[in-house]
Amino acid sequence: MEKTIVNSILINSSNQNVWDALMNPSKTKVYMFGCETISDWKIGSDLLWEGSYEGQKMVFVKGKVVMFEPNQKLVYTVFDPNGTIEDLPENYLTVTYLLEERSDGILFTVTQGDYSKVADGERRYQEAYNHGEGWNPILVAIKNLVEEEI
Repeated sequence: MEKTIVNSILINSSNQNVWDALMNPSKTKVYMFGCETISDWKIGSDLLWEGSYEGQKMVFVKGKVVMFEPNQKLVYTVFDPNGTIEDLPENYLTVTYLLEERSDGILFTVTQGDYSKVADGERRYQEAYNHGEGWNPILVAIKNLVEEEI
């Protein structure tokens, strides 16, 4: 049975402003635990989440860009290169960002999984699900960042 985390939030802004918050390294740093996205955003390209720890630059998460539809949809894989799980393609999770225009704003949905197919999936799922929160704290931070810019 597939095991994914799905969270959504309504953001009072435009697709372009939300998309910029997702792509712009100086903005990802605000809501993604100090990490900047490093990528050329071409399908098949590397995507790194880079930050600092104890004064040293390091990659906290790495993956590949799978799908890129500006202002609408981004699909990428993720893997923690600092963990104990073997760095194999089958141990990467897939994250999907979907932006849907609605009359009351942009519905931003994030899906992450499938935890049932990766090594140590149940533990990773529980850690990511974070007592029912999942991506919600990050989505709230993105919403606040984007809506403050209006």
